[in-house]
Amino acid sequence: MEKGNRYVSKNWQVLILTLGVFGIINTEMGVVGIIPQIADTFGVTVPQAGWTVSVFALIVAASASVMPLLFSGVNRRTVMLLALGLFTASNVVSALTDSFSILLVARALPAFLHPVYVSMAFTVAGQSVRPEEASKAVSKVFVGVSAGMVLGVPVTSFIASHTSFSVAMWFFALVNASVLLATLFCIPSLPVRERLSYGTQLGVLRKPLVWYSVIGFTLINGAMFGFFSFMSDFLNKVTGFPFDTVSALLLVYGLANIAGNVLAGKIFTRNKLRYMIVTPLFMLAGYLLLFTFGHVSIAAGALILLLGMLAGFVNIVGQYMISSAAPEAPDFANGLFLTAANFGTMAGTALCGAFITASGTRHSLMGTLMFLVLSLLFVSVRCRTTHKLNKELKTNEL
Repeated sequence: MEKGNRYVSKNWQVLILTLGVFGIINTEMGVVGIIPQIADTFGVTVPQAGWTVSVFALIVAASASVMPLLFSGVNRRTVMLLALGLFTASNVVSALTDSFSILLVARALPAFLHPVYVSMAFTVAGQSVRPEEASKAVSKVFVGVSAGMVLGVPVTSFIASHTSFSVAMWFFALVNASVLLATLFCIPSLPVRERLSYGTQLGVLRKPLVWYSVIGFTLINGAMFGFFSFMSDFLNKVTGFPFDTVSALLLVYGLANIAGNVLAGKIFTRNKLRYMIVTPLFMLAGYLLLFTFGHVSIAAGALILLLGMLAGFVNIVGQYMISSAAPEAPDFANGLFLTAANFGTMAGTALCGAFITASGTRHSLMGTLMFLVLSLLFVSVRCRTTHKLNKELKTNEL
């Protein structure tokens, strides 16, 4: 930081973005663990209370590619302040209201800006460093994503169970307000230097490389979250762990996810194309071993740790796979990444759930394995296409 300059360095900007993403993901996922408290507080059924999660997720999935596109020409700092301000206000309203309808509206409105802030955070982090270091900077932002998912549920559950639902919402508001103030006083104006037309950005959809990347990552993320949605049921019914042990293993999985983010940031830049293939291949092997030895306690615990690490790699691989396919439209590409992630989660959960209905909990892994095999086909084509384009580029330069 230059002397006399009140604004922070690039590294501190990335840290603030990471904390901002943590606050936003925490707001989204934190209520997962307090659905019963919401039902009791507002006098609704548990399925009705579940809409506080569903309405948020559906809006994110539907708007993830559209909203970043619409805001792609707006000053980055303005986007940060707008999103964090809306998240803070919505949490304050959630803490004060006694109307379930108002609570749902308060949950729905900030969801529209969720993909705007997160995609912008990836873009700003990637552009704050040299191109070869972009994946490392983006991996730091992903730590906020993982921490929001890992810590948001248990922390919110602890607060709500020992105090009240309202206090938990005030916690969300405090986190977002803190990052809002840090952004206001520490982040300089970040104007978009080259504003792209909507047509130019949408034009990337004509590139086969983009579609190979989007479909490939949709399948990988669907495989991962399809099983994750039923992991606790698997560990309880198939492995035979009591629920206290299951909770501990879910925390281990989440912490391993964060460790995977950090490790991927350090080594992914060495050979990106290789890790695109290796990551889903290792996942396929890990889930196949879990299907075979999931009834053995030690083996299941070790494999959950491994799969948690690989989940951290998946985030970095998927974001790079899609963003590098459309470098001319970074905000729209990151929006496509979020769309692929959310639709993959929904499709994977539906497929794994169908296998459970047909054959039992253990066979939820069949859906995961099917998605991973298909993903390897698309990733392989994506890598071959990239290799071919790079070869043609070098030939033209000679």
